[in-house]
Amino acid sequence: MCGCILFLFVQMESIPKAKQMRFRFTGLFIFLTALFFCGCNRKSSGRIDAAGRVHINRFDSALLQWIDSDDPAILAQIKRTYPRMLDVLDKALFQRTSPDSSVFFDNLINYYSEPTLHSLYKDAVGRYAADSPEMTRTAEELSHGFMRMQMLFPSMRTPAVYMHVSGLQQNVIVADSLLSCSIDKYLGADYPLYKDFFYAWQRKSMIPERMAKDCLKAWLKSEYPYRGKDNVLLDRMVYEGKIIYVLEQLGKDYNYRNIMSLTEEEYKWCLDYEAALWTTMIERKHLYTPDITTASKYFQPSPSTFISEKAPGDLGCFTGYRIVQKYMKRTKSSCEELMNNNNVQDLLKESGYKP
Repeated sequence: MCGCILFLFVQMESIPKAKQMRFRFTGLFIFLTALFFCGCNRKSSGRIDAAGRVHINRFDSALLQWIDSDDPAILAQIKRTYPRMLDVLDKALFQRTSPDSSVFFDNLINYYSEPTLHSLYKDAVGRYAADSPEMTRTAEELSHGFMRMQMLFPSMRTPAVYMHVSGLQQNVIVADSLLSCSIDKYLGADYPLYKDFFYAWQRKSMIPERMAKDCLKAWLKSEYPYRGKDNVLLDRMVYEGKIIYVLEQLGKDYNYRNIMSLTEEEYKWCLDYEAALWTTMIERKHLYTPDITTASKYFQPSPSTFISEKAPGDLGCFTGYRIVQKYMKRTKSSCEELMNNNNVQDLLKESGYKP
């Protein structure tokens, strides 16, 4: 037995506080966090068949069938088929550690039987039916992405991939060799319920086209966790830039704009003001000065009004990506070499980045 980290990749910022009060579920214990420890072994249990397809375990559909029927036989089958997902879900939703107890299953069925959440659950499973365009596209992207990841990082494990419904909580759960995506977070920017709980800048990322990207990004981050200083802007910028650069290599048509869900106008702003943004970071001494409050502002997905009223969010990601892009062009490094290079200052110097 060993310790492993379970990551909960949350959709941008939490639900607007003014609207949280209208979204309460019977028996719900709200639990949003970054990580906690669980027992694990290090074997990969991901499956890629001879045709290069990733097997996606439909825990979401199986659980809904039990919720709608309360059939003990279906629950018994779920326990046999999805023991790891039950354990992960117990930790993610209820911060408990004993999914075999009747209390857990009572909480689970109460949680998902709340009318608003139950309707959301059914919509999500319907939208991602096995033969739906959204499911087909997501499966193809994940299969291509993990195959590419194996080519770029030969020693990297492939996770067992699942789908679940979180109730508008975390987007992706990563635990040891398991990755599960919360399909209720990707029903489209115009999905009616989203408008009650999320701002427009949040909803633009809650689209089917983002699901595979977010899953691949979450797995890459779990395999290469951030080891820099949280309060140093340059450290975090370069790390996020690495992740986005590698993610571009995993998709057939992935680019910075669709990875970050930017509009044409937002992306044009980034390009037009790239030099001014870099100058601002240097002149305000934001680049190296240890200041967690200032550094974190550059990675908030909400509009960067501290820079400009028209500036999009995540400006630190953009600058970091441009630095890494220049570095890779000049050094011809492999993606594996890039991710293992933790000397941020040397990387910046070698990039010759001068927008």
